Order: sequence, then C-alpha cells, then structure tokens
Amino acid sequence: MNTDFLQGMRSSVPVVVGSAPFGALFGALAVDNGFSVSDAVLMSASVYAGASQLVGLDLFGKNIQPWLVVLSIFAVNFRHILYSASMAPYIKHFSGVQKAFAFFLLVDPQYAETEKRHEKGLPVSFSWYLGLGLSVYVPWVAVSALGAFFGKMIGDPHALGLDILLPAYFMGLVLGFRQRSHWLPVVVASSLVSIVAMHFVGSPWHISIGALAGLVLAACMPVTSDTLEGEGAKP
Repeated sequence: MNTDFLQGMRSSVPVVVGSAPFGALFGALAVDNGFSVSDAVLMSASVYAGASQLVGLDLFGKNIQPWLVVLSIFAVNFRHILYSASMAPYIKHFSGVQKAFAFFLLVDPQYAETEKRHEKGLPVSFSWYLGLGLSVYVPWVAVSALGAFFGKMIGDPHALGLDILLPAYFMGLVLGFRQRSHWLPVVVASSLVSIVAMHFVGSPWHISIGALAGLVLAACMPVTSDTLEGEGAKP
C-alpha cells in the first residue's frame, strides 16, 4: 500500500477517536427526531458535515420551506469556502476529479490536518489526502449508524448533556492552531462578533459572520516572521 496513504490513515486516528462520539450523537438525535436508521445513515454518507447535519435535523422537524433549509445549511458550511481557498495552493497539482473527491472530504479535521502537514513542510499528495479522508469518512458513517440503531437505549441525549460534544469538538480543533501568530485576537474577535450576531441576526448566520470577522482581522494584522516561514514551506 502507498506510503503516503498509510501516513494519511495514521493521521486519521486521533480524528476518528475525537469525532466518533459526535457521529454517534447525530445518529441518536436523528432517530429521536423521527428519522429511520437508514435515513440517518444516508444523511451522514451524503451530506457528511456534522454541524450541518445537526442544523438540518432541527429544521426538518419544523414547517420550513425547503429553500430556507438549504440556505441555512449553506450558512453553516460557508467556512468550507474559506477552507478551500486556504488549501488551494497545496492541492493545485490535483486533477479535476481528485479535487472533486478532495472537496467532498473537506470537513473541519481534514482541513486542520492538511494545514498541519503543510506547516511541517511535507507534500500534500492525493494519496495522503485520500488515506486521511476515507479513514475518517467510513467510521463517521459507521458510528452514525450505531448511534441511530442504539440511540433509543440511552434515552434523551440532551438530558444526558451529550450536546456538549459539538462545541467541545470544535474547541479542540481551534486550540490545535494556538501556536500561530495572532491566534488569540482573531479567535476573540470571531467569538465576540459571533455572539453579537447570534442575538441580532440569529442562528445559523452567526457562524459565518463570526468567521468573516476573524478573517478580516487576520487580513488587517501585520505579517510576522513565522507566517512567512509557513508560506515558504514546500507544498
């Protein structure tokens, strides 16, 4: 088996461990909201975006126009546009078909691990990317199925406090970049703007607004030597 592919599989281990409870939670909540087990699995396999899947669950249970559901999920996933723009220089050697696979597999931990690999000066090959992506995708669908099948045995996930998994999961991803220059002011600005937007604009738009605020601040801040070193790393 290709060495890069195996390295990607090894990189997936902490991601799978960290995301498994989240996937199981989605499956349990999906069944709790009236989905069948097959519906929950199909949503995980086709949408493959944890936060958007949870937003979809909440909206599907209400009398909301389909276009509003799609627009709301787009708002949650807007950050993926920023992810793909950031990763573009690393995967410019991918073919069109490879990029299509890459962007389907582009979830939060996939982006985080790709950024970390680039910072180490290692090449982001398609074999490595696919090894990481498939090793996260397949378990995600599997644990969603397990959560959907066994979810009723644990009762109400909210009552057990399992809904804390989502913010805890994203907090772990954010903390993974804490060594970067300007990390703290960007995170603080994004968080504060997101909180304000939550009160005055509402969910899920506060996610995209907070992300844009952090992006604007980062673009306005001076470039430091460690940033230049990161840009100089070989793709």
